[in-house]
Amino acid sequence: MRMAELSAQSGVPVATVKYYLREGLLPPGERTSPNQARYSAAHVQRLRLIKALTDVGGLPLASVGAVLTAIDGDETPHRTMGVVQEELAGPAPKVSEEAAEWATGLLEAVVRENGWKWHEPGGAAMDNLVAALATAKELGQDKLTERLGEYARLAVRVAEVDIGVVAGLTSVDKIIEAGVVATVLGDRIFAGLRHLAQEQVSREVLGGGASPKR
Repeated sequence: MRMAELSAQSGVPVATVKYYLREGLLPPGERTSPNQARYSAAHVQRLRLIKALTDVGGLPLASVGAVLTAIDGDETPHRTMGVVQEELAGPAPKVSEEAAEWATGLLEAVVRENGWKWHEPGGAAMDNLVAALATAKELGQDKLTERLGEYARLAVRVAEVDIGVVAGLTSVDKIIEAGVVATVLGDRIFAGLRHLAQEQVSREVLGGGASPKR
């Protein structure tokens, strides 16, 4: 297919397609003349993936590039998913050293309890988790941090569903791509479902009437 058809099928404007080609996010097509190239269904799929990562996942193009490099490289699906998680996490907010140390200790206990492999803080995903727990402590939200074990058990179930999305796929490329999509879109889907569930449970537990007196 030509550039115009590629744009129409993917829903990505021609100018944007050309930009992705220049930046190396989209592999070049098969050259048919000095100024013309032919593109395939694989190009359409790659553009749709980029669109999902940017529009729904909210990733900047630099992060999208890192994810696509991991997909196209020789890394295992497991390591590629690690790249995705790091890019999704972004930089962690600053918290006090004391609160961060406390949060790290709390996480270590939960990891031991669940028999997980411990990862020293330093990656973006882990640093964000430590920062979130530290912030909860600084805000005095002890009930939240006290129930971390329950959150961990729920996280295991969600992770099992996530990995179930790619289980049974035989192509490494398909496993990686499906895993990336499940991680990026799965976060948004689960967050939306969580909000719907919170609305329902809040109505049942807290009531939907007037605001409580201050």
